[in-house]
Amino acid sequence: MSADYQKDGSIAVITLNNPPVNGLGLATRRAIVEGVNRANADASIEAIVITGAGKAFSGGADITEFGTERATQEPHLLSVIKVLEQSTKPVVAAIHSVCMGGGLELAMGCHYRVVAPKTSVALPEVKLGLLPGAGGTQRLPRLLGLETALNMIVSGEAVQSEVLAAIPGQKLFDLVAASADSLASEARAFAQHIAGQRPLPLVRNLPCKHPQAEAYLQFARNMVKGMAKNFPAPDKCVDAVAAAVGKFDAGMQTERELFTQLMFTPESRALRHLFLAERAASKIADVPSSTPQREIRTVGVIGAGTMGGGIAMNFLNAGIPVTILETKQEALDRGLGTIRKNYESQVKKGKLKPEKYEERMALLSTTLSYDDLKHADLIIEAVFEELGVKETVFKQLDAVAKPGAILASNTSTLDVDKIAAFTQRPQDVVGMHFFSPANVMKLLEVVRGKETAKDVLATVMQLAKKIKKTAVVSGVCDGFIGNRMIEQYSRQAGFLLDEGATPQQVDKAVEKFGFAMGPFRMGDLAGNDIGWAIRKRRAVERADMKYSATADKLCELGRYGQKTGAGWYDYEAGKRDAIPSEVVNQMIEQHRKDNGITPRKISDEEIVQRLVFSLVNEGAHILEDGIAGKSGDIDMVYLTGYGFPIHRGGPMHYAGEVGLINVVQAMNRFAQNPQDDAAFWQPAPLLARLAAEGKTFQ
Repeated sequence: MSADYQKDGSIAVITLNNPPVNGLGLATRRAIVEGVNRANADASIEAIVITGAGKAFSGGADITEFGTERATQEPHLLSVIKVLEQSTKPVVAAIHSVCMGGGLELAMGCHYRVVAPKTSVALPEVKLGLLPGAGGTQRLPRLLGLETALNMIVSGEAVQSEVLAAIPGQKLFDLVAASADSLASEARAFAQHIAGQRPLPLVRNLPCKHPQAEAYLQFARNMVKGMAKNFPAPDKCVDAVAAAVGKFDAGMQTERELFTQLMFTPESRALRHLFLAERAASKIADVPSSTPQREIRTVGVIGAGTMGGGIAMNFLNAGIPVTILETKQEALDRGLGTIRKNYESQVKKGKLKPEKYEERMALLSTTLSYDDLKHADLIIEAVFEELGVKETVFKQLDAVAKPGAILASNTSTLDVDKIAAFTQRPQDVVGMHFFSPANVMKLLEVVRGKETAKDVLATVMQLAKKIKKTAVVSGVCDGFIGNRMIEQYSRQAGFLLDEGATPQQVDKAVEKFGFAMGPFRMGDLAGNDIGWAIRKRRAVERADMKYSATADKLCELGRYGQKTGAGWYDYEAGKRDAIPSEVVNQMIEQHRKDNGITPRKISDEEIVQRLVFSLVNEGAHILEDGIAGKSGDIDMVYLTGYGFPIHRGGPMHYAGEVGLINVVQAMNRFAQNPQDDAAFWQPAPLLARLAAEGKTFQ
């Protein structure tokens, strides 16, 4: 049973018991209805208390039922709330810890509410591209007032119970318990106290008034449209809350209609996919959640450059001591100065308290000796991306690191198995590929070598949560998931220049599609010399791989990007604005003439399709090769590390929205282009098979 029923004298206590957050799955919904009916049928019961077991009252919908028939089977949440409202005996919600989504809607359907301090209260449905669908948009404004309720519903952010309880005239909470520990007894005493009161209060009967409702709602619409242009849900939330000003039943009908509309939007499908994919990414098929973990109390970081410093900050922020190692004191001083500067900037902006800054810096130590890393539980190297350099580092680590220490490489492309072979403990070696700036970017690619121990993987995945990263497991290959795919994307960008596009046209097309930054602006930011080094390596390893020569010509001009003040664009000193470059345009035109290419007009649609579908095809190869465990992992990499538009759901999800058969047909067209790489546009076998079967990526 996912809800327990107990009698405490004349009080019936129904306890939701569906770990971890008492999701309102079908079994739980049925148990609530059965419990209420049982209490109403028992003459010795005078009142009912509903609460939640463990660390939540209820977090809302049961995510394991998303997309299944159970989510809509009777009794659905609207029916459960109707049973609560129609109970002949008063129902008191005893709320604690977490009360969100359907859990809050359930509580608002009760006659009374008692809350524990420090309870997180929210209606977060907007973050899934939806709006509250079980009366949340109609009841919350009646309990908290139009403005507070609308802010909560449109933002989806949690608010502490103390903050809400302090609002003048609020009716959400009838009593704030003295503590979480006393909530149960106080709720039962409250239930006993109101047991004989009639009529029973219903939120639906409360008025929803505002002195200037129309003007405020119009102001809210204007604000929402400016802030959420790619997402329809916030605007629909305003429409639903506006309906609360009228009659309750009519407002409920409006809410239901708007909820249904949003459920079928591509934006909501994308956000729901993201929600599930993020949780699934932390699960590894052959590494059960019960796998023992190694204790990480101290961390060593090798390299005090931009990446090493950023990596160190993640652990300092989580309260884990860090020792940074460098070969020269000047490099250490420079790195330490950068970390201080980053923290001081946060203090100046009010994002970090001065005492927190001092606490974090007190956890940081520096050294020039590998011997000072001998007690570290985890050591991450962030040195130059060259295998010989990595070999030197890992041989030294193997000599000094304690048994059981995890040795991690921040490599972005190199073979982790080769790196592990430089040690006598390959089972302790793993890739931890942070993305720059490492203290900001959410993505962490965890690269699993062929001998990486399962407890190492389990430890790193859990540690990622502690440092607030989204970790995705990748197998070993050149570039892992993200950089292996981005290479094909970058190749297509180069071919588009050969054929007639300009850097600014390509960038604008994909930025209009929703990317945070186009490929050429991204190259200038990262450093065009990085791609140049990869292409030189490719010329030896993969002589058959075709590239546009424009990127090499750009680097031969010394235009490495923002760091040199010139790349695909020109940059003014101290500014990051990308200014179209006549020098670059002339270089591209001359390149076309030298190769006998007559430029043609290229549509924005073709630009987007070639860039995005190149990611999709390579992603399909990655799934076939077993480098990624599931398509959602690939989407998480691109959403959190490469600026893929969130409202599109990631490249693999987006391909499903377009229809895989349409993706394959477009690829077949691109293969006919003499300036492109016909061999690459051969659909990956997995993609071809799924398209032929009318299926999509799983």
